Amino acid sequence: MIDKILKPYKIVLASASPRRREILNMLNVDCVVKISDVAEPMSNEDPILQTMRHARNKLLAVTSKCDEIDLVIAADTIVVLDDTILGKPQSKLEAASHLRKLSGNSHQVITALCIGKENHHRTVYEISKVRFASLSDAEIKDYLDTNEPMDKAGAYGIQGYGSQFITSIEGCYFNVMGFPVRKFYETLTEMIAEGTI
Repeated sequence: MIDKILKPYKIVLASASPRRREILNMLNVDCVVKISDVAEPMSNEDPILQTMRHARNKLLAVTSKCDEIDLVIAADTIVVLDDTILGKPQSKLEAASHLRKLSGNSHQVITALCIGKENHHRTVYEISKVRFASLSDAEIKDYLDTNEPMDKAGAYGIQGYGSQFITSIEGCYFNVMGFPVRKFYETLTEMIAEGTI
């Protein structure tokens, strides 16, 4: 169990995401949140490599500022539709554009996790496939009025109002929330078995 594995450790979550904190709380994992404030520019780089680099940069930014840390957990999530990354919208206009693109289509959600400390860490990733129903302009407007899309990759939250639009998921549900629990557990157990944390 993850909570037993992590009980001896002082843990820092390098993320401002309330969803990631909620998932760790659900797993009975105590952690301190330290926001990394690392830039996450979108580029033409492979989306998997991009999200892994962002997660690693978040971990390194936090470990360089903290003492007496046993373990840092950092993550980055992106939404990819037809090789295009749909990041966090900067405006309601951009959020509406994202939602129109997702409407009636399948997309990938990629989350990278970086776990460890400055001098030894491991970065892994998980991919889930999500299919959206076709959305009307009225549904998009009503969803934008909730403000839920504004701080989320792809302009939706699966754990909130956005759940109404999802017709199917292939893969890890928690990955779509931004923290793939099974991948986290597997990586922790591997690192402990190797003696690297």
